[in-house]
Amino acid sequence: MSKLLLSLETSSPVCSVALHRLDDGQLLGQSELRLEKSHSSHLSVLIHHLLENTLHTLQDVAGVAVSDGPGSYTGLRIGAAAAKGLCYALDIPLLAVSTLRSLAYQVASRTARPEQYLYCPMLDARRMEVYAAIYRPDATEVLAPTPLILEEATLAEHLAHHSLLFFGGGAQKFQPLVASNPHAEFLAAIEPSAVAVGALGVAAYHRQEFQSVAYYEPFYLKEVHTTTPKNKAGQ
Repeated sequence: MSKLLLSLETSSPVCSVALHRLDDGQLLGQSELRLEKSHSSHLSVLIHHLLENTLHTLQDVAGVAVSDGPGSYTGLRIGAAAAKGLCYALDIPLLAVSTLRSLAYQVASRTARPEQYLYCPMLDARRMEVYAAIYRPDATEVLAPTPLILEEATLAEHLAHHSLLFFGGGAQKFQPLVASNPHAEFLAAIEPSAVAVGALGVAAYHRQEFQSVAYYEPFYLKEVHTTTPKNKAGQ
């Protein structure tokens, strides 16, 4: 029986899991849940049901790919903890796939004549800031993941020379600022998916791009700030 890659995507409000065959990359199944703040209680249930519905068990899984970020701090922590726990228990490799790269791959793979665009996924980072990157149709990097403050001049150099396709939870904030630019096009309702994470994860598995199960941490892109509750300040 072919060995499988289990993929987890928890960087956004959508909790998503997918199962691919490692020998040929075929998608065997996927499952997702669109409930806010549900990842910690439902991720393991989604994994169990996906394996059960595809007539497999955890013993058939030869690797776990996890969405690496950027994205929701809590969501990324939940996904990383689940992936590391599975890899440790099963003694199998851990793979990390960029959330932005997988979003770009997801859109490019479904776009007619994909070569006519560069792909710019944007994830909301509150106010007028986003996490963004730019990729070619084959998911190679043009602009590395970076936090961007959205203004009319944002990405002006890229938009002057290329047609860019914008999508993801942060793209709608940018659309009014470049509405008159004919090189800017926008897609709505594009969410991160474990299917794209798994497709890129299969390739990474064969390149043996494995992470340390003990020391892996998600790519948050920005430092996480915490505050002390007022009732504990000064104690």
